[in-house]
Amino acid sequence: DNAKTPRLNTTDVELNRVLGGGIVPGSLILLGGEPGIGKSTLMLQLALKLPYKTLYVSGEESQKQIKLRAQRIARGSEQCYVLTATNTQQIFKQIEGLKPDILVIDSIQTLQSDFLEASAGSVSQIKQTTTELMKFAKATATPVVLIGHITKEGSIAGPKILEHMVDTVLQFEGDRNHVFRILRAHKNRFGSTHELGIYEMQGNGLREVQNPSEVLISEKDTSLAVTLEGMRPLLVEVQALVSSAVYGTPQRSTTGFNAKRLNMLLAVLEKRAGFRLGAKDVFLNITGGIRVDDPAIDLAVVAAILSSNADAALTEKYCFAGEIGLSGEIRPVQRVEQRIMEAEKLGFEAIFISKHNKLSLKPTKIKIHLLSKIEALLNFL
Repeated sequence: DNAKTPRLNTTDVELNRVLGGGIVPGSLILLGGEPGIGKSTLMLQLALKLPYKTLYVSGEESQKQIKLRAQRIARGSEQCYVLTATNTQQIFKQIEGLKPDILVIDSIQTLQSDFLEASAGSVSQIKQTTTELMKFAKATATPVVLIGHITKEGSIAGPKILEHMVDTVLQFEGDRNHVFRILRAHKNRFGSTHELGIYEMQGNGLREVQNPSEVLISEKDTSLAVTLEGMRPLLVEVQALVSSAVYGTPQRSTTGFNAKRLNMLLAVLEKRAGFRLGAKDVFLNITGGIRVDDPAIDLAVVAAILSSNADAALTEKYCFAGEIGLSGEIRPVQRVEQRIMEAEKLGFEAIFISKHNKLSLKPTKIKIHLLSKIEALLNFL
């Protein structure tokens, strides 16, 4: 059958995008995350919102606890059925009667099969129960979502084998102190793994954040970079602090940015722009708890360092997108037009990019500054 099977629309824009357009019938999805990050909340919210008959199986909480949580999320649903069970044979018996369109298992570590003597959560039980669920998913074309806990090392508790068996591995992450949660795909047989979903944890559940740049920008004098996560442009705030080294040996410390890259940029500044940063501490922080690997952030990093070094705030309405080479040249970055549009959408007045970027954009409200060397940025700022 070559016809494209229609995906099930989850009604959650962020989740749809990360999955590649919705849930593929018969697929096995693993949602991993640290305890307390909001995996169960996300899945229960989904089960209550879905226009399909959903069976939410919980081995973690009693029905009363789930009901309280569901009431807090404040949506009743005729389509969502809850079962508290850990025995797979018992679960399949219920499934036969109910015939759900989607099955959610919270969590795979609590399941047990009669075919094995081992205790729940052991490698053999996880392997066995996942295999049974996989056979069920493929045979009936019912999508199954498994929730899995993550160990301190950041791998899914239980065997790595889980990740090989499932079609899609989603990771739900974020700091408990941060309000925001990020959903990414680490493996996806039916879509890209470059997409990112952002949620805000609120008292009544998780809110989808459709415009992520609002999240990552506070109204302070910091340097702003336009970076890309998958197909989606994000505006990220870069903060730098440059101060005289107190303890003799200057410190270089970064959060959310590659420390070796920072050292390289400092060396370029020292050599090309004549900055004496050798005796200074440099601290760099990407706000919002995210990690950025996009080289286009270089220009913003340098701008933040120069601004802190000179004790002069950058105008808030500027943003940057450019990579810096070893000779101080500013190199073009990919999909620059998308970045410019995003900056314009958020009301920025000017964006700094490389002279070598090919632009086919019509003149827009935002002013585009083309730079070829780091010295040009310096003179401008």
